[in-house]
This record gives sequence, C-alpha cells and structure tokens, in this order.
Amino acid sequence: MRTFVTWATCAALLLCATVAPAHAGPPVPLLWKVSDADNSVYLLGSFHLLKPGDYPLSKDVDAAFADAESLVFEIPPQEIASPQLAMQMSQAALRKDGSALDSDLSPQLAGKLKEWESANAAGLQKMGLPPQALQMFQPWFVGLVISMVQMADDGLDPRLGLDQHFAAEATAKGKPTSGLETGAQQIAFLAQMDHDEQLQFLSEAIDESQDGSQELEKLHAAWRAGDIRTLWDGMAGDMKRQYPKLYAHINIERNDAWVPKIEQRLAAPGHDDTLVVVGALHLLGSDGVVEKLRANGYKVERICSACPAAR
Repeated sequence: MRTFVTWATCAALLLCATVAPAHAGPPVPLLWKVSDADNSVYLLGSFHLLKPGDYPLSKDVDAAFADAESLVFEIPPQEIASPQLAMQMSQAALRKDGSALDSDLSPQLAGKLKEWESANAAGLQKMGLPPQALQMFQPWFVGLVISMVQMADDGLDPRLGLDQHFAAEATAKGKPTSGLETGAQQIAFLAQMDHDEQLQFLSEAIDESQDGSQELEKLHAAWRAGDIRTLWDGMAGDMKRQYPKLYAHINIERNDAWVPKIEQRLAAPGHDDTLVVVGALHLLGSDGVVEKLRANGYKVERICSACPAAR
C-alpha cells in the first residue's frame, strides 16, 4: 500500500520524489523508440521531480530530444504551471454536504490525523492551510496534502523534474509541446476512488510520512538504474494486486486512451519525430504503452547504451 500512496501522489499531481544523495554518472534511461515507415516516437519513462545529482542525463536521452521535432507530456506544460490547476483540485476535493472530515474517519484514524496535524503545523502553514482547514476536504485530498508536506520537508525541487526540464528545453529550442490529457482528467482519477480506498490512502499517507522517505529512495534508485523489474514489482504489480479496479482506471484506461494519440503521431505525413515524456509506470508491463504499441505491429526497441545487453 505504501507504494500506492507514492504512486498516486506522483500520477495525479505530477510529483515524484527523489531523496537520495548525488550519484555518479547519469541515470540509466527508460527509453524506447517506436517506428513506422517514416516517423518515430521516443517514449521516456519519467520521475517528475528530481535532484541535482540526477543531471546530466544520459546521452541517449539527449539524442532523442535532439532528434524530436516536438514533445508530448501527460498534461500540457502550460497547464502544469497554471495556478488554476491547484484551484480545480481543491474545488473537486471540497466536501459539499457541510460535514467535517472526521465524520468519515474511525476514532483511531481521526486521532492519527490530529497527531500528524500537531506535528506538521508549520508545513501546513507554508502551504497556506491551517490544520483545521483539512476538515473541509475529502480523504484523498488530505492524503495528498500529507504526502506533499513530506516531500517539501525532504527539500524537493519540482523545477528539476524531467517534465520541467524538457518543457524548458523545448521552449529554448522552439519545439512545440502538448499533452495527452488535461489536468481535470488527472484530478478525476483520485476523486473517483471509492470511500474505503480513500480512507486507506489517508491512513497510509500518515504512516508513510511518519516513517520518512525510504519508499521514495527505493523507487528512485530503481528508476536511476533503469530497473524495470523492481519498478514493476514495487509499484504497478503491487497496485494491480491490491486495487485492481483502480489500477485499471488509472493505468490501463489511460494507456488505452494514449495509444491512439501516439499512433497519430506515427501516421502523420512527412518526417516528424516526437519525444513523449510520461510517468515510468505507464510504459512498463503488458498493460504499458510500449507493449501495446508493439502488439499493434510497430517496431519497438529500447534505447540504452548503458544497459548490459547493449554493452
């Protein structure tokens, strides 16, 4: 469940965290090239928020960016930077019946939340949220707030995420950018969790905040190593086993919606290559975009000069 809390925060808010110290050498990329007769699409699995030690990137990633005429992200970079997105999320999470959050919680969970609020009052204030304000929102949103406070305590900088990095690079090079979906769609993925899942999400967010950042360190290390198996087992596989309906909604349905949009890029006339930067989870496993495109008959190859097979 801990990986579900981490993943849901990342996927819905485009926030993934790395808390490990600086590393030697660039990350091993989760990068694939999908081709038809005349066009190519590069698929790059991202952690959306990184630290300085994760740069510079692999020469394979730099080459893919140089080759691409345009870039595509989960949502358009302009929308990520808009304050309206945060407003939309808070509006979607507001309790509409006048009840307080505690009315949804067991006495034990309400007590855990109160203890967390007391210990993290300063972090909430930095976000413009006095502790009592949490009572106005649905459990899924409060779980996200708790995760975000933890990430801020770890000194994370969203300006270093791959999405922000390549959005800035695209602007500097005059390359157009777009998104596969909207921020409103991403918000709906969490808001549509059923009641029991929301309560478990909130409870585990509190526990994970108290335990520190071990899970984030583990996932980040696997991402840096290009370790598909560990990422799948620790993220997607765990979620698929424990929350099959939510996994289908958040992962499979979104991937199925993205594949035709990527195929449109491949089918476009002329030579127009694209770099697609999305959360790594969406590229992995039999439900991932990579295998779905392979099954549709496209040539698919992993681009990884640092991988053992390539060496």
